[in-house]
Order: sequence, then C-alpha cells, then structure tokens
Amino acid sequence: MSLPSNVHISNHPCLKGKLSRLRSKSTQSREVKYLINDIATILGCEALATALTAHDGPKDETPIGYEYTTTTVQPEALSIVPILRSGLGMVEAIQTLLPEPVPVHHLGLYREPSTLEPVEYYNNLPHHLPSSSSEPGTNASSLAIVVDPVIATGGTCAAAIQTLKEWGVKKIIVLSVIAAADGVRRAAEEWPEAVEIWVAGVDAELTPNGMLKPGVGDVGDRLFLTIGK
Repeated sequence: MSLPSNVHISNHPCLKGKLSRLRSKSTQSREVKYLINDIATILGCEALATALTAHDGPKDETPIGYEYTTTTVQPEALSIVPILRSGLGMVEAIQTLLPEPVPVHHLGLYREPSTLEPVEYYNNLPHHLPSSSSEPGTNASSLAIVVDPVIATGGTCAAAIQTLKEWGVKKIIVLSVIAAADGVRRAAEEWPEAVEIWVAGVDAELTPNGMLKPGVGDVGDRLFLTIGK
C-alpha cells in the first residue's frame, strides 16, 4: 500500500493486538475506552519522540539535597486538539505523556450525510478569527496535536488541518487509531510540509456510507453508548 511520506503506520506489536481487540463487536464500551487510551499512548510516544526535543532547564534540588539540571521540552507552545466527539477518548493519554499541562482546544466537525463532507459546528481556538487573510490569529500554538480515532474520507481531518493553519499553527501532528487509505492520503496532502500523521492501522476500503471496512465501527457511539440512536 503506497502512502505519502508524512503518514506513519506503527509496527508496535502491542498496539496491533489492541487494535485487533478494538475491531471486535463483542468488545464492550468500558474496554473500548481503555483500548483507545492505550493506543493513543503508544502512538503518542512514537510521534512525540520525533516532534519534541529535550533541552537543559534551570537548576533544581533532589529530596536528599543534590543539585541537578532540569529538562524542558521544546516547543513549549503546545496544544491538544480533539475532534468532537470521539477525539475526547484520546486526550487523557496525550496529557499524561506530556511533562507539563497544555491547553486543550476543541473542534466540532460532523459529516453531512448525503455528501460526506465536513461541517464545522464548534471551534474554541482562542482568538481563532484572523483580522485579515494575511494575518493569522493570535495565541496560536507552535505545535498542535490533533486527536481523532478514525480518518475515513479524510474530509474532517483535512478541514481541521486547514482551520489550524489559518489560526497560525506552525506544525501539526495527527494521531488516529485507524484510517482509510484514500482518506489518510487526502489529509496528508492538505499541508504536507507541516503535517505528520500517525496511525495504528490502515484499511483499504470504505463502505458506501463512508465507514471503514472492516474498520472499528462508530467510535463515538461505542465510547458514549449511543449505538442505535
């Protein structure tokens, strides 16, 4: 399967085993939550190892009185951007990995049923509206970590990337549990020089209504017990 160079598929055996368990229809909501968290943790470790760098910080002292040099992480202006609602299931894992608390900015996007194209219904990026087309919004993060368990058609992910680019973000990491091949290509080509996409697995096909095949079902419904709504 040929994919753009900025798409990375994890080969971690534990992650592959957890993805297999997540695919099963017999996996209950509580376990789905744990699996999404675990997969996000593994993906986050792999992605952040390439996106962040460690630097010497100020001096501090250990509990038994020895001085040491602290370590800081660059870039400092980080944010986590979950795509509502299923992206919420990946936020805690990334918060746990990062050494310091970072802002969480929510984007609400849904797919219009007939066209499968994204529609934005919520955006809480601070000062996200630029004053002109050439001037990005203020308070933009240097690195935005987008979390969304499924990339299907790629439209939602591409729209999120474009929104963050317009906000003024310098670089974007997308973490996703699973993606469709065509969808992840579409997302990766939206801003290839600044976007890296990390996924646990890729499926070759989509169903006519835009679901991955074989896929993992609707992750939001499985997380929040709204199947059959």
